[in-house]
Amino acid sequence: MIEPILKALIQLFALIGDVYDISEISSRERDIVKLFLSRQLNNDLVKKYMEMFDEYLVQYNSEKIDRGSIKDKKRTSLTAVKILGICEKINEELQQKQKFYVLVQLMDFILFGGEITDKELEFIETLSTALNIPQHEFRNIKSFILNSVSEIPDKSCLMIIDNNDDYENVGVKHLYRENFKNTIFLLHIESTNTYILKYSGKEDLFLNGQNIFPGQTYTFDHGSTIRDSGTNTIYYNDISSVFTDETFKVRISIDAVDVSLKFKNNEFGIQKFNFHEESGNLVGILGGSGVGKTTLLNVLSGITKPQIGEVLINGFNLYSEEGKIHLKGVIGFVPQDDLLIEELTVYQNLYYSARMCLDNLTENKLMEVVNKTLSELDLDEIRNLKVGNILNKVISGGQRKRLNIALELIREPTILFVDEPTSGLSSVDSEIVMNLLKEQTYRGKLIIINIHQPSSDLYKMFDKIMIIDKGGYQIFYGNPSEAIVYFKTMASYANAHEDQCITCGSINSDQLLQIIEAKVVNESGKHTYIRKVTPLEWAEKFSGIAEKIKQKVFREKRILPENYYNIPGLIKQLRIFFIRDLLSKLANRQYVIMNLLEAPMLAFVLSYFIKYKVGGEYIFSNNENLTAYLFTCVMTILFLGLIISAEEIVKDRKILKRESFLNLSWFSYINSKVIIMFLISAIQTIFFVLIGNFILEIKGMTFSYWFVFFTTSCLANMIGLNISSAFNSVITIYILIPVIIIPQLLFSGVFVKFDRLHQGRFTSSEFVPVIGEMMPARWSFEALAVEQFKNNKYGKNFFNYNLEISQNDWYSIFLYDILKVDL
Repeated sequence: MIEPILKALIQLFALIGDVYDISEISSRERDIVKLFLSRQLNNDLVKKYMEMFDEYLVQYNSEKIDRGSIKDKKRTSLTAVKILGICEKINEELQQKQKFYVLVQLMDFILFGGEITDKELEFIETLSTALNIPQHEFRNIKSFILNSVSEIPDKSCLMIIDNNDDYENVGVKHLYRENFKNTIFLLHIESTNTYILKYSGKEDLFLNGQNIFPGQTYTFDHGSTIRDSGTNTIYYNDISSVFTDETFKVRISIDAVDVSLKFKNNEFGIQKFNFHEESGNLVGILGGSGVGKTTLLNVLSGITKPQIGEVLINGFNLYSEEGKIHLKGVIGFVPQDDLLIEELTVYQNLYYSARMCLDNLTENKLMEVVNKTLSELDLDEIRNLKVGNILNKVISGGQRKRLNIALELIREPTILFVDEPTSGLSSVDSEIVMNLLKEQTYRGKLIIINIHQPSSDLYKMFDKIMIIDKGGYQIFYGNPSEAIVYFKTMASYANAHEDQCITCGSINSDQLLQIIEAKVVNESGKHTYIRKVTPLEWAEKFSGIAEKIKQKVFREKRILPENYYNIPGLIKQLRIFFIRDLLSKLANRQYVIMNLLEAPMLAFVLSYFIKYKVGGEYIFSNNENLTAYLFTCVMTILFLGLIISAEEIVKDRKILKRESFLNLSWFSYINSKVIIMFLISAIQTIFFVLIGNFILEIKGMTFSYWFVFFTTSCLANMIGLNISSAFNSVITIYILIPVIIIPQLLFSGVFVKFDRLHQGRFTSSEFVPVIGEMMPARWSFEALAVEQFKNNKYGKNFFNYNLEISQNDWYSIFLYDILKVDL
């Protein structure tokens, strides 16, 4: 019991004395409180809280003596004021589930004290109102604890567990247990999805290893177990499944039958795996590092197809064409890595993800769904914050993980796979994320996650766990508490029947891997690398249970739950990809500034230093550096085009993996990138041309220069996108860029004449060599040189005459000797 709850209870226990006469307070109150606390705490804590109780008792009684002449009604109203003051603090500190616990403990305390008075009933009614407890649930709890179970107004919230196989009480849920000699009553508190229980019988009964007293009320939380003196065990999941089954309109099941997967090196990732699970459960996959947990998730989610076996969802084969059609939108997958666009806000990430998956919704409905998801995942307060990255953190790790989960949950998949949801998170964030996933199971979802070394509280949240051992062997599948008992029994532990600490109720989940991977001790007393029980031996021990799992497989095709999943057409996808990418680039100020300033700065440097003056006066026609300027500009534009596109696809690699899982169009994605790159190239080249031509006084050639530079940059963009798609490392891509640029310098025919190259297979002294024809820089330079010479405002008036003179000169020089010989 946590400190705030205990403190609140002590204050309320003392305040109950305020409804009695002064002469009845002292001995009665102290004895009851002490006995009540002794059932919850150790002796030291009982002493501590009894001292606290005495202090509050003195305080409240002294105040009552001061107002001794006040009438009973007025005194009661003053007591109510105190209750409201205490409850105001409780409402600030405790969650709703904890407030229910305070109310339940207080009722149990009143019942423990003997006869229940009208003043006590008035006290707890005032308390329930102050704690914002729903009235219908208060009446259920009051009848369950203080009155009779048969008087509970809402019978649908009540469950009875016994060995009566002919139970016919209409409305009341019943769980039959053969050879169970006791009767257990459970009340479901729907608003917090919690349970309280009472026991009626004479046999020994144990809740989480502690003895249960008849007539006393207990909370029944995640991971709790009830055992009798025999072999009967009742798990939390047995109870919750009865209540939740009726709330699911359409159930869904997933089955794996003898699934095996081999890697290319002939090592097994999964071996003879069998699995059956249904809606409303949280399933955990446990195991050491490298045993195949993520591989198993990939197989079950349809990402990786196994060589042997089949995976069925409501009877549809996940890997068949029929299954792919019918199972669209049923499965969601959250990988361990972030799938967020760092430059966008939390809201924008979720909004554009929704637009890609929920095309059948109107814009208003879509925004409503996005806002609802943000609110449910407690992300509403950070909706306008950028996601950021590892070096520039804006939102916390827990918030990033919840946002990743939200990207999948927003389209309402019925089965959700989550890879390592607590990896890298603090214990607090881990619990928040796990609570979020657990809440989804109450809505009929099946959540399957893999997790490494969960804490006791997280371990108790699972409805089922499966354990995978090295080599992909399945060595356990069942209830989490049962797993502890199973492996302790197999390892011949003395206290094998104890699934958790009987003092604190904690489960040591690390003990599972310690037993599974226990090593042989040599003659020197040191652990060797040899395991006591091999993975194959564990799998053989589990084989009997695996056969029973295979018998539960549903092969008959059943109706699938409805979902809103609907991807837009190719054109609409292209538009969404374009807007999303454009917004992410505009949000990156450094990216925008550098792309806007880089081209004009380089144009200024090139044109300023190449502007050669003769006799202190610049005359464009006398600038001998123009040839070098044109070629340098071409190389600069090629480099700029490569730089802006080289990272575009490789940085989106993880996001593309998710979007391929959603069957989004690669064609639309690529074309959105191409359009954005071309727009950036158009802006860069126009700035480059305007600055360069202005300084060098190149007139009348603006469009011609821009068009050549723009098309050259577009070609570089396409080369960069291809490189980005082909390689997985940014470093590799930037190392490769000089390999593309240097040949352009060498084989363009400007710096080194073609007839001066080393004579070989790819060169020619008579014609432009093939390798020269393949260089974009050569074609761009030639286009600029010809355009500058032929179509400038002065030269174009004389070009035809100069062409004829040049042709005649050629004839006179090269044909004269031939004509002389012929004559």
